[in-house]
Amino acid sequence: MPCRLQSETASEPCVSINTASAGNLERLPGVGSQIAQRIIEHRKRYGRFRRVEHLMMVRGISERRFNELRSFIKVD
Repeated sequence: MPCRLQSETASEPCVSINTASAGNLERLPGVGSQIAQRIIEHRKRYGRFRRVEHLMMVRGISERRFNELRSFIKVD
């Protein structure tokens, strides 16, 4: 399923939560600078996310927020 970022009208590839910069993560719906930084810190501390569901281990990513993000993210 193609991804579309919140401010985009054309389909965009999903954002990889394993390689995306803070700026790219902030383009995701409901992700601000603090959560983007927590995602990056989690990657540095624990390594790559193996499944998109593992994003819920990051403080500030609830199940509800994850469900809003799911169609916009991927792991590679």
